[in-house]
Amino acid sequence: MRNKKYEMKEMKKLIFISLCLFANLPLWAQRMDDVEQHTKYVVAVDEYCPAPGQFVNELPMATADDTPATMIQKCTNVLLRNAARLAEGKNIEPEATDDDDDYDASYLLTLGAWGGYITFHFDHSIANVKGQRDLLILGNSNRSAMTTLDGGASEPGIVMVSKDVNDNGLPDDPWYELSGSADVDSVGKMVYDYAVTYTKAPMQNIPWTDNRGGSGFVNRIGFHKQEYYPLWLSNETLTYTGTLLPPNGVDANGVGTNWVRVFLRYGYADNKPNDDTDANSFDFDWAVDANRQPVNLDFVDFVRVYTGVNQFCGWMGETSTEIAHVEDLHLDASLQAVRDAMTGIDDVKWKMDDGKSVVYNLKGQRMAKPYKGLYIKNGKKYYIK
Repeated sequence: MRNKKYEMKEMKKLIFISLCLFANLPLWAQRMDDVEQHTKYVVAVDEYCPAPGQFVNELPMATADDTPATMIQKCTNVLLRNAARLAEGKNIEPEATDDDDDYDASYLLTLGAWGGYITFHFDHSIANVKGQRDLLILGNSNRSAMTTLDGGASEPGIVMVSKDVNDNGLPDDPWYELSGSADVDSVGKMVYDYAVTYTKAPMQNIPWTDNRGGSGFVNRIGFHKQEYYPLWLSNETLTYTGTLLPPNGVDANGVGTNWVRVFLRYGYADNKPNDDTDANSFDFDWAVDANRQPVNLDFVDFVRVYTGVNQFCGWMGETSTEIAHVEDLHLDASLQAVRDAMTGIDDVKWKMDDGKSVVYNLKGQRMAKPYKGLYIKNGKKYYIK
């Protein structure tokens, strides 16, 4: 039998080795799913948590029988369908008609009023390629022909990214906001550490309060008759936190019939029309931490978008970000970067049948049956697919 004191000493040594490796090698978050062919498109939604809004329970359709899991699947199906259309060379947006009643908006996912969000991932880690934009996000913004203002239906959503540092496949690691133009164009008007709580009020205006002493309603408007509060959630209140962008809605004619939501320069989803690829592309180098300090990310595993404006524009209702499509702008570069990051790690499987090998995970825990991940065996690192 091994001496327990000796074994504890060896374990501490291996823990120290693993911590040193963790500190010096950005390896643990890289992911490449075991699939025949990788795609540049989103493969799954992880979270769908819209705030109340006029399109909630319609985009996508929801009933009282739905659950968070079924709504996540519905959102995933919408994004997969849109990606398939793009891959076939088709437009994801329906063709315009003269009859608004015929307009098909089922290609969109609404995030509701301020703070409502969606989270998704790809079948691989997306590399931060220096000097290039890394991510494309499409919505349904458009330019108004009825104004001289530079705007239209801009409903800017703030983009956040996260790296799966703990390698558990869940979006539970630190999040970083991609800083957009409002951080420099609207100094003193931005509100950081903002929070809003919405209270359920079936088939009525939804009341909200914020952490700055403000209050108001997500008002019901004539176009949408359904319940505005997410039907699949039993919570009596919903609270969201994040950054508040300045209002961008302008009553262009002064009588409330021509509301224009002015475009922001860059850095926000559903801000400018989809045909402006540059305006809808995002660079991971824009990432900042909670103190608004730059963060150097080599890879991103999860992406989140949330509605960034809290405003009511008359007959147009609340401002709510919509999402239609997300893609990795450099699939081949991402896949190669993941492979390069794993260079030097032996890609092997082993059996614990010799009674001699001592294997620890990166938390310093001894593993009897290692599975997918990075491990320390007899002082040497291994990666198991």
